[in-house]
Amino acid sequence: MEASAATRTSPPPRPHLRLAAQGGGGALRVGIIGTGNIGTDLLLKVQRSPLLECELFAGRNSRSAGIGKARELGVETSDRSIAPFVEEPGRFDLIFDATSAADAARHYELLKPLGIPVIDLTPAKLGKLCIPALNLADCVGQPNLCMVTCGGQAAVPLARCVIETQPEVEYVEIVSTSASASVGPATRINIDEYLATTEAALRHFSKAERVKSILLVNPSKPPIMMQNTVFAKADEADLPALTAAVEQMVERIRAYVPGYRLVVAPLHENGRIAMTVQVAGAGDYLPAYAGNLDIITCAAVAAAEENARVLLGGSAATGH
Repeated sequence: MEASAATRTSPPPRPHLRLAAQGGGGALRVGIIGTGNIGTDLLLKVQRSPLLECELFAGRNSRSAGIGKARELGVETSDRSIAPFVEEPGRFDLIFDATSAADAARHYELLKPLGIPVIDLTPAKLGKLCIPALNLADCVGQPNLCMVTCGGQAAVPLARCVIETQPEVEYVEIVSTSASASVGPATRINIDEYLATTEAALRHFSKAERVKSILLVNPSKPPIMMQNTVFAKADEADLPALTAAVEQMVERIRAYVPGYRLVVAPLHENGRIAMTVQVAGAGDYLPAYAGNLDIITCAAVAAAEENARVLLGGSAATGH
């Protein structure tokens, strides 16, 4: 339910670019729905981007920490959830949805007839699966982009390296471990969707015949960094080829997720390939251990900026 007492705060008016009417220059006008940890971290990254401008930051609670942070930054806010986007669709070139899988599905049904593209940071799996390191150029102009999951963003590219360099692999498994303190309520209620969407992306991008995703939430104190391990069943392995492919992939991901690093290089033992990456957050709104949230907001911004480059008259990235 939306708040009955609606609240909106507005900064001084600024000139905007209407992309449909003008070409070149300016910034993509975006809205963010969802004012929790992911939405607020996303807002700070959008504020830093020269290609994106946050037109509205909306949620359901006018007293939330995220709304408070947005007001400090001079960003217009609303506690009316999806309503302002539906009422004034002409204000937005793109909307980020950082709510929950169930809410994202409902929101998209309202936004789709209005022609507003959506980048979905929930595991609702409504649109094209997007992992910037793998298919960024193909994600331009899509009506809905699914940013998969944090584990999918971190591990699926490595699984792709395994399949591309090891022709005999039939089974791939990823295990993602995150600090309990960084796993919010929306993620907790979306565990089933998280696993299903991660496996769908793993199957789609790796083309492996059999896949599995495991999510571990670790309550240790101090909180651990996010880690992701990829396992693959293989009687033999070409480790030099795999290692070269993985190192290239890690650098590709680090271009938009600086805290991404390989901590266990590819190895092969007992008929199994394994490797591990760790993700440290940038510390924009969340602690460094919350790399699971940082990687998906980084990926969403990378996708939005690629759309902005094309819509604003620039050139698209080369497809992978």
